Amino acid sequence: MKRYENQIPTSMNMGIKSMISMLKDSVTSRTFRRPSGPIQVENFVEKNTPDSRVTWFGHSAFLLEIEGKRLFFDPMLGNRPSPVSWAGTKRFSSTLPIDLENFSAIDAIVISHDHYDHLDYSSIRKLMDKAQRFIVPLGVRQCLLKWGVPSEKITEHAWGDEIQFDNLQLACMPARHFSGRGLLNRNSTLWCSWVIVGRDTKVFYSGDSGYGPHFKEIGEKYGPFDVTLMECGQYDERWSNIHMLPEETVQAHLDVRGKVLIPVHWGAFTLAFHSWIDPVERVTKAASQYQVNIATPKIGETVCIGMGGECPRTPWWR
Repeated sequence: MKRYENQIPTSMNMGIKSMISMLKDSVTSRTFRRPSGPIQVENFVEKNTPDSRVTWFGHSAFLLEIEGKRLFFDPMLGNRPSPVSWAGTKRFSSTLPIDLENFSAIDAIVISHDHYDHLDYSSIRKLMDKAQRFIVPLGVRQCLLKWGVPSEKITEHAWGDEIQFDNLQLACMPARHFSGRGLLNRNSTLWCSWVIVGRDTKVFYSGDSGYGPHFKEIGEKYGPFDVTLMECGQYDERWSNIHMLPEETVQAHLDVRGKVLIPVHWGAFTLAFHSWIDPVERVTKAASQYQVNIATPKIGETVCIGMGGECPRTPWWR
């Protein structure tokens, strides 16, 4: 079985001390890892508009409408990021911003890696007949084929691949993470970030990633970006090589030369020991310190790209 590696050494081996401390945290943690009640979401209204815009659906799922194309990234809209429907952390919101079964056609579904909180069986099954194409990193094709996605719809890509998609160019770029949906297939598929370049608009999505030199390299080659969607959440000092701390999220945004930062990978599930609002509180504070233009939309709220207007910054989580 082929195994993929990060660009730089990335240890994920936790010693006995770390394992004991995690076990202790799982029993004694009192950090409000979930909201006190279901959080409210905005109902997403589909529009026929030439404007480029991005709509966040919680965690890392977002719809990018750019220059006439609709791209759905990591559309995990299931109830639990788990191999089984009855176990694992449950979604914070009791409703979703969209009804997947009545969702309009999608030009492409784009996946960053195969973890359950990014690649969801139930969501793919509901969307696969609506999507013209699936654009995925190496190895993810096999999973989609097992779920019934037609082979001719799927293209898979290595780091550095540039994909021409009508008037858009997508680039599959490095991330610092890992993959695997079971105990025996660790790193058997590739993980990645994504660059999206249109005639007038550029967008960057980090996927899941620890901080690393790849951000500056991407910024030098493809930046500046009108919007970045950067991982911010589910972090811990014990696994900071594979998930950025919020302050690193801001630095990565600066490295790729982003204009507006939208923090993602939070607001939907508890997958770490921090408070559920810790990611957004810390990232907005760091953004203020570095004078970074940050948008904090509600789940289901749309952010227009390059319109010169105000970004949504209401602290809705408080």
